[in-house]
Amino acid sequence: QVQLVESGGGLVQAGGSLSLSCAASGGTFSSYAMAWFRQVPGKEREFAASISWNGGNTYYTDSAKGRFTISRDNAKNTVSLQMNSLKPEDTAAYYCAASVPGGWPGRSTNYYDYWGQGTQVTVSS
Repeated sequence: QVQLVESGGGLVQAGGSLSLSCAASGGTFSSYAMAWFRQVPGKEREFAASISWNGGNTYYTDSAKGRFTISRDNAKNTVSLQMNSLKPEDTAAYYCAASVPGGWPGRSTNYYDYWGQGTQVTVSS
């Protein structure tokens, strides 16, 4: 069983930056594709970014391209999301997700079996 714990959320002004981190335990981290999703109340959880098991491939939702960077450190069992030039519409709870071993870093929640508890990001205008 994989446990994921996010940290780094908070309140920031528009145009500012935040870095989210997700610490994984209980599995072979280097075999999992990892992703960040986000969700606002009343809406479905949506894809933000994902990264393959070795970090060689990264994917972003269109609104995040050029502003967000996903990265991972397999030696430390962590995945991070650096968010720059934040906008009020980035306000959401951000969730870290892990696939099954050898999984694809897809854009759908269906690709991921393990989820963190979420961390809130609020961007003020």
